[in-house]
Amino acid sequence: MQLQNLRYFVALARIRHFAGAASACGVSQPTLSAGLAALEQELGKRLVERDRRFIGLTEHGEAILPWAEQALGAVRGLTQAAATTAQALTGEFRLYAIPAAQPLVGPFGQVLLRANPGLSLSVTSGTSREIEQGLLVNDYDAGLTYLDHEPPANMLTAPLHREQFVAIARRGGELGERASVGWDELAALPLCLLHQGMQYRRMLDRQFAIHGLSANPVVTADNYVSLFSLVRSGDFVSIVPDVYAGLLDGLEWCRFLPIAPTSELRRLGLVVVNRDPLGAMARAGVSAAQQLDSFRLIENFYQASDKSI
Repeated sequence: MQLQNLRYFVALARIRHFAGAASACGVSQPTLSAGLAALEQELGKRLVERDRRFIGLTEHGEAILPWAEQALGAVRGLTQAAATTAQALTGEFRLYAIPAAQPLVGPFGQVLLRANPGLSLSVTSGTSREIEQGLLVNDYDAGLTYLDHEPPANMLTAPLHREQFVAIARRGGELGERASVGWDELAALPLCLLHQGMQYRRMLDRQFAIHGLSANPVVTADNYVSLFSLVRSGDFVSIVPDVYAGLLDGLEWCRFLPIAPTSELRRLGLVVVNRDPLGAMARAGVSAAQQLDSFRLIENFYQASDKSI
C-alpha cells in the first residue's frame, strides 16, 4: 500500500474538495483521483462518494479514516525518531493554536527557533477539539490551548498565560472614556462575539450565566480579526482575551476595558501528547515553553499600554 495514496485520502476527507485536496498535497487533481482509485482497488471497497464533485465518504471510507490518520502519524513519528541522533533538529515544527492563544505564538516561536535554528515553524488555527485530534494522530507536534477548561486527554502541559476577559470598544464610542464596564451593561450593548462552537465563547456564555445574564450578539464570527473590524466600525463592542490588549497596543482606534466583577483566571499553555519516549519535536516544544517567561511578558505589555487599557 502506497503511503501517498493514504495522504490523498486523508486530505480529501478533511478538505472535502478534490481540487483543494490536490493543491494541499502538491499534485494535480487527476493524480489525486488516480491515487484514490488505486487505494479503493487495493482495499476492494469504494471509499469516496463522488459524481462530478466530492459528496462524502462511504461507510467503508469513514471506517478506515482514523486508521489512515494513525498510519500517517506513525510514519511521521518514525521519521522524527530516526532523526533524534542528529546534533540539531531540522524540519518543520507543526503548531496548532486556538484563536485565544494566537498572541502567544510569537513569543513561543521566537524561543523555539532561536534554540533550534534548523527548524521552521508552521502554525494552524483551530478549535480545542481539532487540536486534540490532530495531536493524537501525530499531524501536529504541539498545541496552544486551554489547560483547565475541557482539557485534552493524555497530554503533557506547560502553562504560558493566565487569561482574563476584557471588553474592546472604539475610542470615543458608546463606552466613551469609561475606566471599566459591567457584565449587565455589556449584555445590553450590540455585541460581536465568537460563535458557540468556539471554546472561548462557551466559557464566556457561562460567565454571563453566573450573573444571571445571557449574551445575544448581533454578529458572530470564528476569528478575532473579524471582531476587531466590526468594533472599529464604531457600532459594536466585543469581549476578547486580555492577551490581545498587548498585541494591539498603540492602535489609536481601540480601548480595552476591564469587566467588573472580574472572572476566574484561565490558564493557556502548550500541550503535547504524553508518549514514552517523548518525540524530539515535542521535547523541543516543551523546552521552549518552559523557557518562555510569558507571564512576565504579558505583564510588561500591560505596563507599556496603560493608556490603552
